[in-house]
Amino acid sequence: MDHQGEFRRAALELGIPDDEISRFSRHLRLSIGLFGGSGGSPVGQFGGLPRLPVGMKWPSAGDVPLPLLFSVDCAALPRVDGFDLPADGTLLFFVNQERDHEDSSGRYAQVVYVPDGAETAVAESPDPVCVREQFDVCAELRAELPLWLQEGDEDEDWHEYWEDLDWEDMSPFQQQLFRYMEHELPHLDELRALAYDLWPSGARLVIGGYVDDEVINSIAEQTLAGREKAGEIPTVPIAKWYSRLEKEKHRLESEWISLASEVRVYEEYCTSFVIRHDDLAAAQVDKALAVTNFEAP
Repeated sequence: MDHQGEFRRAALELGIPDDEISRFSRHLRLSIGLFGGSGGSPVGQFGGLPRLPVGMKWPSAGDVPLPLLFSVDCAALPRVDGFDLPADGTLLFFVNQERDHEDSSGRYAQVVYVPDGAETAVAESPDPVCVREQFDVCAELRAELPLWLQEGDEDEDWHEYWEDLDWEDMSPFQQQLFRYMEHELPHLDELRALAYDLWPSGARLVIGGYVDDEVINSIAEQTLAGREKAGEIPTVPIAKWYSRLEKEKHRLESEWISLASEVRVYEEYCTSFVIRHDDLAAAQVDKALAVTNFEAP
């Protein structure tokens, strides 16, 4: 389905100029929300026992088996432009969330891709503790925008932050973004409302979309530090570090994408799997990075 065309037609009917719609659409991503219940045809399952290729051992970190968080049938998922999921086969997401939260090595999370046509069998559990309650999940599309274009919520109103920030207190890059929103997207509120109206979702599990801000911030910090150490860029003065970090995060938004993530809930672990676009296009999902957080009240 031509989702961009659908959005453009609806925005034109509101009287919004075509060139502004194009600018906004460059930042609009559609993700796939997964939800339980009987609202549609199942596209996968949460928890339970995985179907693995015959002869493949249950994913583990040493002697620690990793619970199956969820699995999806790629062929059953809605297709999204710019999100190069495999056309068929199965994606399985394993993670020991408590250990992954405490250990930043990434060894306690794995993404497994089982190609269509592979001979598989239901794996036997090496430990009952690593088997979560199973239920089917269905899919729906949802609209996503980068943090700096989001409306915000009760806890973090991003645009109220922009309005309350004095111009002289903004970094040069923040000033650049503010000018862009003010002059290039004068109908931002209407465009954002339209996108969320066309593709709303309250899903707890999401495939695709933007990388969580905390995660992309960590990637940007490591990238900048690595480029400095390798001599690829001059050493960034401390006074300019925050502005340079924001600019690097903005750049990395086009390089990285969320492969799968759990919406954060207080007093629960939630895991984000992120991957470079190029690695996903090559079905190299083993290169995905996982970050588990615990949301304390």
